[in-house]
Amino acid sequence: MLPHADDAITRDGKALVLAYDHGLEHGPVDFEPNPDTADPEAVWELATHDAVSAFAVQKGIAEAYYPSYEDDVSLLAKLNGTSNLWMGEPDSAVNWSADYAAELGADAVGFTLYGGSNGEVEMAEEFRDAQETAREHDMGVVMWSYPRGQGLKNDTSPDTIAYAARLGLELGADIAKVKYPGSGEAMAHACEMAGPAKVVMSGGSKTDDRAFLETVESAIANGAAGLAVGRNVFQRENPVEILDALEAVIYEEASADEALELTGSAAVADD
Repeated sequence: MLPHADDAITRDGKALVLAYDHGLEHGPVDFEPNPDTADPEAVWELATHDAVSAFAVQKGIAEAYYPSYEDDVSLLAKLNGTSNLWMGEPDSAVNWSADYAAELGADAVGFTLYGGSNGEVEMAEEFRDAQETAREHDMGVVMWSYPRGQGLKNDTSPDTIAYAARLGLELGADIAKVKYPGSGEAMAHACEMAGPAKVVMSGGSKTDDRAFLETVESAIANGAAGLAVGRNVFQRENPVEILDALEAVIYEEASADEALELTGSAAVADD
């Protein structure tokens, strides 16, 4: 972890990472709630929203579109990822190198580590290569730290999430993306275990707007630096409005109620 290495993908020390690697990780089913988002350009346009501090995509999406958006979007190159067709122990193929991400103009790299899986050792060694190469190119490093696999009974318990946040610090990530551990107190513990590394909450599956914003509010109030989110934005009918609300909660530390009032959108509140 290097101080300020994540400056290009944060705003005032906070982060809202818009993730769009779902076409690989989950398949086209994730675009069904909002079919227009199957077109990558629609989500690249969302990534130009002021609230979005970085846009996380796989190689093909970066190659095809980033040259048209490099002045408006900070690119977070998600280096590994595996399709939902894979049925083995949690693992993630490395699909592009940090060197190639730098060549495309990326500001940071992202890497999934499944701590506790049978592939953990191999994935940690792959992360080492990516992290050290990212440093050669002055790029920040974000770890999707998702403990899962045969040895884990509960991958969202507070102790497991705190361990996930700590793995990010220990292995050299500037930002660790973890699941919400169920309470503000547990999130505060996870952030404490991450030390100087930032912790961002995983957005997860789409939920009702108020509940989603209240969870983000809790995470921010208890030390999280922000959010990494995909489906909870692009699956909504009005994704710009939820980005407006998230901007208020993350960067202005507004409450969920205040954020909904600021947007002036009953549609958001009732979604």
